[in-house]
Amino acid sequence: FHTSHGNENGPGVGVILEYDALPEIGHACGHNVIAAAGLGAALALHTVVSSTGGRLEVYGTPAEEGGGGKIAMARNGAFRGLSAAMMVHPADVDITSMRAIAIHECCAHFHGAEAHAAAAPHMGRNALDAAVLAYNSIAALRQHIRPTERVHGIFTHGGDKPNIVPKYAEMNWYVRSDTLETLAPLKERVEACFRGAAVATGCEVDLEWEDHAYADVRDSVALLTAYVDNGRAIGRDFLAPSSSSMVVGSTDMGNVSYLAPSIHPMIQVAPRGVPIHTARFADYAGGPEGDRAAIDGAKILAMTALDVWADAGLRRAVEAEFRAIGPLPDGVL
Repeated sequence: FHTSHGNENGPGVGVILEYDALPEIGHACGHNVIAAAGLGAALALHTVVSSTGGRLEVYGTPAEEGGGGKIAMARNGAFRGLSAAMMVHPADVDITSMRAIAIHECCAHFHGAEAHAAAAPHMGRNALDAAVLAYNSIAALRQHIRPTERVHGIFTHGGDKPNIVPKYAEMNWYVRSDTLETLAPLKERVEACFRGAAVATGCEVDLEWEDHAYADVRDSVALLTAYVDNGRAIGRDFLAPSSSSMVVGSTDMGNVSYLAPSIHPMIQVAPRGVPIHTARFADYAGGPEGDRAAIDGAKILAMTALDVWADAGLRRAVEAEFRAIGPLPDGVL
């Protein structure tokens, strides 16, 4: 959803609300906190936006956990013409920014020929063998990629019965690199592993890449500085990115950060060392710690939005940083 309030020609601040959950373990990424914090900020800002001359844009963004909801919205014109786009994400620490890298998802479909595994194995072409060989090839590839790159996958289908040579096997993979630019050659190397495995086993492979890739997040330093100052004013103590073992993940907020000056800070919900995407983190996100983070996050986002509307110098600094990013890279939309 999208709502707009205030002066349509004024400096626009986009407040982003994620709300999707994870299968089985619910809000283990704390998107309930993201939605509550964003909504709280939006409700507060709605009462004053007209008096500031600014413009408030509120975006409810579905399907961050793999569906690319923000990308779909961006393809329909969302997030354009903003002076700032902001959200806050739960974590086990208060940290200025999350090191979010580019990602593209691929489904590999291997096709062979079925046969009786005991009576006529020579008549078969084992699609599962092709998938296993691809898995091992990618495992060998990992020692020759950048330390910040990630390639990880699972088997989603591997046959029906042990006495039937599998004619079909399927795998689901995530390929991650620092930026969309460095992601492209890594994808080519991963594709070579798939195709080589198919050739070696007499099978065929079809590669189904998602129609969108998640871009890396480009945080606005000037905007983050304002956010941190406001957070400290209400008692939050932030770790600098260099002083922690950075969270490494991916998000479609990265694509937004190429369309508008953006921030994606992390707010503490769970004790240090409790990772996101776990049942334990979901308990904290749904408990008093999550409530406190939602309230504090709402306050800090609202205070930062007011800074953007009130401080022309801040807007100029944010805009200068954003222009330095350069032209929109291929793959953002």
